[in-house]
Amino acid sequence: GVGGNPFSTPVGQKIEQATDGSLASENWALNMEICDLINETEEGPKDAIKAIRRRLQQSVGKNYTIVMFTLTVLETCVKNCGKRFHILVCNKEFISELVKLIGPKNGPPTAVQEKVLSLIQSWVDAFHQHQDLNGVVQVYQELKIKGIEFPMTDLDSMAPIHTPKKSVKSEPETVKT
Repeated sequence: GVGGNPFSTPVGQKIEQATDGSLASENWALNMEICDLINETEEGPKDAIKAIRRRLQQSVGKNYTIVMFTLTVLETCVKNCGKRFHILVCNKEFISELVKLIGPKNGPPTAVQEKVLSLIQSWVDAFHQHQDLNGVVQVYQELKIKGIEFPMTDLDSMAPIHTPKKSVKSEPETVKT
């Protein structure tokens, strides 16, 4: 059913394992298995997003180790998965949820705030030319207007996201509508 347990799906189980708060560090082998499931199965992208959302919602304000592991899984999947996953991540509603995680009422550690903002920045850099992925750009622009400062992303040091493009250290262009 719709209200089912997002960790009962094949990819959800792996996401739960990969974000276990007792892990000493990221489990990269598991993270890559998650990417494979997203890429190779019909339900993978949708199921992965559900599990990631649930993991973040249940851990925010309680366990920031889990939050950081989950953000790393999300980042890894965006880098290694295709358009079907990107569309779900760049959805305005999903990005807004990520931003809520770092809202003042949750009192998140600086590392979590910076991680979320740098992910959003990197996705804007990677996807701003794609009309169907511009939810992330809209949220980014709203945050900029509110005066939120984004960490400078050094595109050279980041693993390229799916479609590498020239890094230009300038203001993001305005999105053509």
